[in-house]
Amino acid sequence: MPDLPKTRVMEKSLFSRLYGPRGWIAVAVLAFIALVVFPLCNIAAPAGSFFHISDYAVSLVGKFMCYAIVALAMDLIWGYTGILSLGHGVFFALGGYAMGMYLMRSIGHDGVYKSDLPDFMVFLDWKAYPWYWKFTDNFWYACLLVMLVPGALAFIFGFFAFRSRIKGVYFSIITQAMTFAFMLLFFRNDTGFGGNNGFTDFKRILGVPIATSSMRMTLFLLSAVVLILMLLMARYLITSKLGRVLTAIRDAESRVMFTGYNPVNYKLFIWTLSAVMCGIAGALYVPQVGIINPSEMSPANSIEIAIWVAVGGRGSLVGAILGAGIVNFAKSWFTVAFPEYWLFFLGALFIVVTLFLPTGVVGWFSRFAKKEVKA
Repeated sequence: MPDLPKTRVMEKSLFSRLYGPRGWIAVAVLAFIALVVFPLCNIAAPAGSFFHISDYAVSLVGKFMCYAIVALAMDLIWGYTGILSLGHGVFFALGGYAMGMYLMRSIGHDGVYKSDLPDFMVFLDWKAYPWYWKFTDNFWYACLLVMLVPGALAFIFGFFAFRSRIKGVYFSIITQAMTFAFMLLFFRNDTGFGGNNGFTDFKRILGVPIATSSMRMTLFLLSAVVLILMLLMARYLITSKLGRVLTAIRDAESRVMFTGYNPVNYKLFIWTLSAVMCGIAGALYVPQVGIINPSEMSPANSIEIAIWVAVGGRGSLVGAILGAGIVNFAKSWFTVAFPEYWLFFLGALFIVVTLFLPTGVVGWFSRFAKKEVKA
């Protein structure tokens, strides 16, 4: 009996450490909108109604939530640890390819050539699956690959980079070189990943047709749940002792070393975790978009991920999510209305944020709210 009050106190302290009352209310409201309001407006509201949300909008917002997970991952290593990566697109794409392998195996004989092999393998005169395609027809094995492949690559890369004390702009450059090298590798037809066309024309997942409203909503809800869980996990990490050490590494790594901590271990952990988060986001992204190809590994995509975090507010988890939403909603509109001006707008946005909003949109709102309170 004496242990019960202690347990309750520990639970309360954990919840209060993550967020205050207003923070938890905000999380609950957003979860209610994503998990209840959105599905009801899609399923229950008639097509002509003002409150109806189309299947296209469901897939679009689901895609944005996958991007938000990537932004969270970037904020953990850049905003809180001070490691600017320009290669996170490769971890996102590898997670997508791991899930894409399962989706391609699930097509079965419904392809153009009615073969056990994917159409691109038949076209290239492949006779059998490569060894690394083994067991990818198992969903749970594919889910394991989604985390293991990006995580293993990040661990190996980070182990040598951090031990060599490569940091700053030099680290950013080699991460960009890494993603460019992988993009060129996956563009080759002889790697067994579809070349420049990648994977597409998915039919089903877990035996359920993928191009249905119910499956789109299922993937949307799964993306929302994963995003919320990732946000809470990231919040837990940054409010823990680990988070304080990471912030100290960002601000003064040499002082952290003098106090007896080994920054390499901490940076390697958060770097690998960040890559796994990107892999999970990529796996959720692919069935909703319906394609994965080497262009997802483009260095420009990785730079864009950093812009999301900068726009929303570096060092603010909510800001990372907000930045991913703002930039990608703007991209969706610009690429339809003014496709030739999108890159100019993106560059101008980054310059404006850097010069006038160094703390991002969240920082601007915070300053505005403080001014209102003082007034």
